[in-house]
Amino acid sequence: MLIKKIKELREYLQPYKADNETIGLVPTMGALHAGHLSLIKTAKSMCDRVVVSVFVNPIQFGPNEDYTKYPRTLDEDYKLCTQNGVDAVFSPSPAEMYGEGFILSNNNLTYVCPPFNYTDKLCGKSRVGHFDGVCTVVNKLFNIAQPDFAFFGEKDAQQLIIIKKMVKDLNIPVEIIGCPLIREESGLALSSRNKYLSDDGKREALVLYKILQNIKKCYKQGITDVAALKETAFTFLNNNVELEYLEIYDADTLDELTKANDNSRAFIACKVEDVRLIDNIKLGE
Repeated sequence: MLIKKIKELREYLQPYKADNETIGLVPTMGALHAGHLSLIKTAKSMCDRVVVSVFVNPIQFGPNEDYTKYPRTLDEDYKLCTQNGVDAVFSPSPAEMYGEGFILSNNNLTYVCPPFNYTDKLCGKSRVGHFDGVCTVVNKLFNIAQPDFAFFGEKDAQQLIIIKKMVKDLNIPVEIIGCPLIREESGLALSSRNKYLSDDGKREALVLYKILQNIKKCYKQGITDVAALKETAFTFLNNNVELEYLEIYDADTLDELTKANDNSRAFIACKVEDVRLIDNIKLGE
C-alpha cells in the first residue's frame, strides 16, 4: 500500500497496534538498493508489520547540496518494497511533512538539535545543520508511525549514533536497530549517490575501502596510535580523489581518541567526480 498522508498512515496502522502487532519502520530517502533491502529483510524478521518511508528530506540539505538532483525513483522503490513484503510505503510531500509554504529556516520551523560534540565533526563539520534536519525528520516519522523498532544502516554510522542519542535523551519509545553496511562485490559501499559515478569513478572510489581496510590491517598488526594509523592513508590517495576527512573515533560516542581500541571506528569522506562519498569500518570486528 502506498500512503502519502500522515492521517492515512496513522489510520492504517491503528488496528494493528490495537492487536499488539509490532511495527517496524525503515526510514529512507528512496533510490532503494540492496543496502535498503537488507534493512527491510531484518525488519521483516523482527516485526509483524513493516513500513518504509520514502522522503527526500529538504531540511537536511545545505544550500549548495544536491536536493534538487537527488534521485527520485518512487515507482521503482514501491515495486521493490512490495516484492520484499513491505506492508506500507509512506511517501509524503514536503508540504505534508512541514506545512504548505514552509520555509527552510529555524526561524519558522521547530527543529530537533543533537549535541554539538556529536555534530561538529565528520559529516556535520562541512554540512552545518545537516543533523538537525535528520533528527527533526526522524523524530517526526517516529511520532507519525509510532514504531516499536526502527532500522538504520551502519554506512551512515554518525547518523546512527546521533539517532540513538536522540532517542535516549528524548525518551522516545522506539528501539533503534543498526544493520551492517552492504557493499558491492568490488567493496564499494552501496549508496544512492553511486548512481552519479561513471565506471571510472567507481573504480577510483574504491580507494575509500582500501584505506579503511589498510587501517584495520595495521591495527590488527598492533599499531594503535591514531595519528600513525591515519598517516597510512596517504599512499592510496591521488589527484582524482579529494579527501574531506579521515578520523578514528569511539564507535558509540564519537569521542576523539589518541589510541585506537576494538571499539574504535574509522570514518572517511571523499569526493570522486564531484560526488561526495562516505564509508567507515569498525577496527575490532
